[in-house]
Amino acid sequence: MGNHHNNNKKRLLSKKKRQKRLMLALVSVGVLLLVIAAAFMIRGAMGPKYELVDENHPVATLTMQNGKKIIIELYPEMAPNTVANFVELANNKFYDGLIFHRVIKGFMIQGGDPEGTGRGGPGYAIKGEFSQNGFEGNTLSHTLGTVSMARQSMPLDSAGSQFFIVTNETEGTAPTYLDGAYAAFGRVVYGMDTAMEISRVSTNSSDRPLTDQVIKSIRVDTKGVEYKAEKIDK
Repeated sequence: MGNHHNNNKKRLLSKKKRQKRLMLALVSVGVLLLVIAAAFMIRGAMGPKYELVDENHPVATLTMQNGKKIIIELYPEMAPNTVANFVELANNKFYDGLIFHRVIKGFMIQGGDPEGTGRGGPGYAIKGEFSQNGFEGNTLSHTLGTVSMARQSMPLDSAGSQFFIVTNETEGTAPTYLDGAYAAFGRVVYGMDTAMEISRVSTNSSDRPLTDQVIKSIRVDTKGVEYKAEKIDK
């Protein structure tokens, strides 16, 4: 009788110990999951990761209507007035709600026209900062991710607000023949997958997407520098 009672007591104590160890293990797993979740939340709050050529360069964040982002490093030492103009337009909300109105797969996506036709602009022009226009020092090449100003074939000083992002599909097909003929002024440092996604949408015979690719906003972190563009009246 006594032995039976002792055995039951031992089994009960052993069961309680196992339950305690199980509870501790569950608590440990829970704490670990909370730590992992917190790490992901902190990482998300810190924003996307990217590297800049120069930490002092202004950085533009283009947010699409679907929430996806394209982040662009701007190069004021290459095209100072072009960058200044882009900064002014972006931070004055000029681009908000506009579309990428011209999309050519394997070439580029173009936006920044308030009319959405390819013929609109801000009502003024800026000097074309490229060698064919007598401007020296802009050595940015039109390779994958380069951001450049669209313009009319003539006059050379006809760019205003429209810009394009190079989206060539394969190595060796970048439109470097545009070098020296168009004012490149930035490069995508994050979100190139989003730009490529836009470049592959279905379009009509005029290269306009069948579904509007809407720019929710573009904002530029100027790193405390004030930019003022020189403009040419039309």
